[in-house]
Amino acid sequence: MTNKTSPANPRRRHALVGAAVAAAAAPMAGAAPAKGAANGAAKGHASFAGTIITRDGVSLYYKDWGPRDGQPIVFSHGWPLSSDSWESQMIFLASQGYRCIAHDRRGHGRSSQPWDGNDMDHYADDLAQVLDTLDIKNAVLVGFSTGGGEVARYIGRHGSKRVAKAVLVAAVPPLMLKTPANPGGLPMSVFDGIRAGSLADRSQLYLDIAGGPFYGFNRPGAKVSQGLINAWWAQGMQGGHKNMYDCIKAFSETDFTEDLKKITVPTLIVHGDDDQIVPIDAAGRASARLVKGSTLLVYAGAPHGLTDTHKDKLNADLLAFIKA
Repeated sequence: MTNKTSPANPRRRHALVGAAVAAAAAPMAGAAPAKGAANGAAKGHASFAGTIITRDGVSLYYKDWGPRDGQPIVFSHGWPLSSDSWESQMIFLASQGYRCIAHDRRGHGRSSQPWDGNDMDHYADDLAQVLDTLDIKNAVLVGFSTGGGEVARYIGRHGSKRVAKAVLVAAVPPLMLKTPANPGGLPMSVFDGIRAGSLADRSQLYLDIAGGPFYGFNRPGAKVSQGLINAWWAQGMQGGHKNMYDCIKAFSETDFTEDLKKITVPTLIVHGDDDQIVPIDAAGRASARLVKGSTLLVYAGAPHGLTDTHKDKLNADLLAFIKA
C-alpha cells in the first residue's frame, strides 16, 4: 500500500518543513505579557514555554522543561539557531530530574527582532534578565558556540551569584578574529565572506554551512543527515536577517579574555578537534588556559555541531560534570 504522506515525496516534504516553521513561529502571534514579566510561569509546571519582556522592550521566548524543583540547567544557543538546538540535551537532563531552561536570543527563533542591540553586552544582559525574572539560583550555565560567549560575558558583567557551574561547548571565546595579539584566530575575510553570503542568499548560505563544515558532512565518508540540515536551516531562517547579520560581528570580534579570567565556578570546556567553524587551538584550548581550574574534554574527530553528532557522549559528560 502506498503511503501518500511519505517524506519521499518532495512536494510533501517541503510542505511539512514549511508547516513546521509556521507552527514554531505561532507563539509570537499572541499578545505580549507585562513588561519584565514571565508569561504564565505557573508554579509546579513540569513543562512550560513563555515570553519575558526585557528592559528595552524585547520579547524573549523561553522554554522551561522538567521538574520545577530540580537544579536549573540554563542553555545558551549558537548562531543562527534557537533554543530548539538544545532539545537533545534538554530532554535527557530533564528526564534525569533537572530543570532545563533555554531562551531564544534576541533576534533569533521566536524572540522579537530589534534593529539595534545585537551585541554581546545585550545578549548577556538578556540572559541576566531571564535568570532574574525566573529567580534562578544554583544554575549550571551551558553555552554552545556564540552561546559560550554569552555565558562568559554574563559572568563577566553580572558575576556568578546565581551560578554553580559553567560549561562551554565548542564555544567562541576567547576571540575568534585573528589579530596581532591573537595570531591563531581566523582572518576578517572569513567573516566578511559570511556577511556577503548572508546578503546575497542567506537561505543558501545556511544550507551550505549545515550541509558542510558545521556537522563535518564535507568530510570523506561522512554520514549526512538531511534532517539535521533541514532543522538547522529552519531555525536560522526563523531569525531576523539584520539580527543574524549583526551577530556575525558579535561572535567573531568580541574579546572574552577578561570575562574568562573572572570565571571562578567549576567549568567544563568541551571541543571537537575537527571543528572547522571554531578551531580548537584558538578557542577551547585557549579558554582552558584562561579559566582557572577548568576541565577540557577534547572529542576526537568531532565537528562543531557535536551537540547533535556526539549527543550521547556529551549528555553523559554533562550529567557527570553536573553531579560531581
